[in-house]
Amino acid sequence: MELMPLASTLGIRSDDYTPERVVLSLGWAPSLCTAGGILHGGVIMALADSAGGACAYLNLPADASGTSTIESKTNFLGTVRAGRVTATATPLHRGGTTIVVETAVRDEAGKLIAKVTQTQLVLRPRAREPAV
Repeated sequence: MELMPLASTLGIRSDDYTPERVVLSLGWAPSLCTAGGILHGGVIMALADSAGGACAYLNLPADASGTSTIESKTNFLGTVRAGRVTATATPLHRGGTTIVVETAVRDEAGKLIAKVTQTQLVLRPRAREPAV
């Protein structure tokens, strides 16, 4: 998780980290909540984006230098008021220009809290002009 400083800030833990499946989790904390002790949707989205970005990164073509989220769609289906929340990201499409990842976010009981589909752009180093 050293590639993502935000992960440390939010307390995100890596539970599984392979090209086929990335699982990240974080614990509920009052500092991550909205009114009423509900885990903030932005925190859930950050967790899902981190898992999806990591999954895309692990599936990059050999000549790529990185990845960046260019589109993300989140459906919220529930709330979290305690415990750990887990994001499981799996690749749907591994292309040369884009990688599409689906992420399911679940609470400790396994209830689906959010479903996220995101498109990651495959980044490549730019050709440099010869020095004159």
